[in-house]
Amino acid sequence: MRTVHVALIHWPVLDRARNEVCTNVTNFDIHDIARACRTYGVEKYFIVNRMKEQLMFVSRVLDHWRVGWGAKYNPKRKTALDMVSCYETLEDVLRQYEEKPFVITTSARERGLERLSFDQVRHEIFETEGPPILLVFGTGFGLADSVFAQAQALLAPIKGASKDDYRHLSVRSAVSIILDRLMGS
Repeated sequence: MRTVHVALIHWPVLDRARNEVCTNVTNFDIHDIARACRTYGVEKYFIVNRMKEQLMFVSRVLDHWRVGWGAKYNPKRKTALDMVSCYETLEDVLRQYEEKPFVITTSARERGLERLSFDQVRHEIFETEGPPILLVFGTGFGLADSVFAQAQALLAPIKGASKDDYRHLSVRSAVSIILDRLMGS
């Protein structure tokens, strides 16, 4: 089985008008995604945000649950948050690897990358050898083009059963659904 890592990008992402912006990290981004990652065997979870204040916020939350009162109060949360680290850019994340990971981005829109189905990525995870797979998720109104330029593939979008093709999940929900489809039993 190949190792799987997750990156949640807050910079650069798009706003409603398709401008590049930096979004805020929420407490839910930290906790809920880390817990989903831990449940499905993801090895590392990276939070990417260029704002120093945001990185300091994440560090304070992590410290509380890793070494503070929270570590004793809820040891299970500590084990989930132990895999979380913060970086200013996706490039900083990629520099952490000795061998470049296989980067798969997520988007409901076409982006000029090879589109892989959930079954194809599941096969890559469980049936092939190679570098870690880095699943990249965006906040705001999607990832900026510069993020897609660093990827090798694009994961098929999540499609539900709504009659009007409604697809506006929170990133936390999307991560959980995707991890279950890719790594669930």
